[in-house]
Amino acid sequence: MSALKFIALSGTTGVTENLYVYEYGNDMIILDCGVGFPDLEMPGVDLVIPDFSYVVKNRHKLKGIVLSQGHEDHIGALPFLLKQANAPIYCAPLVTEFVKEKFRDNGITDYKINTFNPDRDTVQIGPFRITPFRVAHSIPDTVGFCLETPVGKIMHVPEHKIDQESVDGMPFDIVRAKKLAEGSVLCLICDCLGANNKGLAPSSVPIEENMFNVAKNAKKALYMSAMSSSIGRFQQMINVAVRLNRKVVFVGRSVINKTESAHKLGYLKYLDNQVVEFKKTKGIQPRNLMYIIAGCYGQIGSSVYRLATDDSRMEVSEGDMFIFSANPAPPYSKESQDFVIDELIDRGVDVHYYDLNEGLHVSGHGGQEDIKMLFDIAKPKYFIPTGGTIKHMYSFEQLVVSTGRPKEIVFKLKPGDSVDFKDGTAVRGQKVKVKEVMVHGLGIGDIGKTVLEHRTLLGKQGVVVVVFKASKEGKLLSKPEIVNRGFVFEGISAGLLNDAIQRLMKHIGTHNKLSSKILKDEAIKFLEGYFYKTTGRSPMILPVVVEV
Repeated sequence: MSALKFIALSGTTGVTENLYVYEYGNDMIILDCGVGFPDLEMPGVDLVIPDFSYVVKNRHKLKGIVLSQGHEDHIGALPFLLKQANAPIYCAPLVTEFVKEKFRDNGITDYKINTFNPDRDTVQIGPFRITPFRVAHSIPDTVGFCLETPVGKIMHVPEHKIDQESVDGMPFDIVRAKKLAEGSVLCLICDCLGANNKGLAPSSVPIEENMFNVAKNAKKALYMSAMSSSIGRFQQMINVAVRLNRKVVFVGRSVINKTESAHKLGYLKYLDNQVVEFKKTKGIQPRNLMYIIAGCYGQIGSSVYRLATDDSRMEVSEGDMFIFSANPAPPYSKESQDFVIDELIDRGVDVHYYDLNEGLHVSGHGGQEDIKMLFDIAKPKYFIPTGGTIKHMYSFEQLVVSTGRPKEIVFKLKPGDSVDFKDGTAVRGQKVKVKEVMVHGLGIGDIGKTVLEHRTLLGKQGVVVVVFKASKEGKLLSKPEIVNRGFVFEGISAGLLNDAIQRLMKHIGTHNKLSSKILKDEAIKFLEGYFYKTTGRSPMILPVVVEV
């Protein structure tokens, strides 16, 4: 009998970018395929995606792609994957609509989606018999999976909380999960992001009343923002708008598309006369409008960012109210969210945000008791924590130990790590080599450490370009010209640049013949030392030799 190989290609140490591989013999499936977001040391990068090299190399084995939910960190990398390795996709109804929307935006036409009902369906993909079950999260149609494999039963729950009062009417299906776990579960693979939070994750039901109590004091325009896929939260916002006799205006392509998909499926409920298009709002008084707007984390270019920086077709006024129903959870989102909050406050907007602790947001990730309840449901032999960081995996391990189990049955995996299951046991497998794959514009994977170092240097220190005119024989024909960007202001520091030219010429000497390479090397060496000595700065030096 072959071993079942589980590979965490990504998604275990950075919260986002979920992608997991199950491989048995000549059959392979993927569970989730999400994007990550650039950190502060990735200037200019739009997205980070998993390294698909292993999947592409073994694409002849790939039988299916199974999706647990519709957040970007679980589906966002699909367009990039399908251009290299295609396979049927299996997901719940709302996820199907979100994936179709994503494929339309990216020009993907060659795909097949099989939509399952999480309440009753089971799918067979090669040797894998996969049964979904509903779990509570911050987006409808989120599921966990029971995978029946030739070596045993695996329960994989990428994200969850044990919420029996779910706003979307889709609570964690404890009965179905327990039924699926009957017999013996070889391994539980689950979310560990809330492993440091005591107790159960709170229900999101009270948020609506908290929103209403804040929003009822709005005298002018009212703005609200949450993650674009937080359909349950949008329903609460719409309910508040109805109670306040305000028309709802959806703003931002991601919010418009996702709310349309959810409304079509009946997951988002409103009457046609309760919603108005932005272009039809001119004759309506601001006090009668609520804008549900995309970009709750203040992402550059988002609708919230443009509104806060006056780069928008609409504008805020003093006395407007803005409610953020989102805490800065994704890595490095706090800086951007704080920026737009400050900008809005500076414009006289009454802003309600995470620091005020008004009960406007709760996490979709289970706390310690949610996780331990999942332990009780599955009663697994082994554990693999995912969806958090190294500290969360460690805390998850401590939770396992607190239930009387040994820590040796917990596999804390880093990107590329694997576990082999065979004959009822689990051992660490061979590591798969992976790297960070960054997306900038149309370029995918063409940005590496060197490019990022150069971008960081340019952003912090600026650049100095020195242009030499020389004959084909290597003789300098005139003094070099210096142009700088981001180093010094030439109107004030022209004397510094002129002195640099004079000293550079003296350093080079009166040689009649200098090769381009020697000329460039000497210019870099001299100017780096000169500018650091005179300014304490280290701009990037770019010498250019023009043959005349």
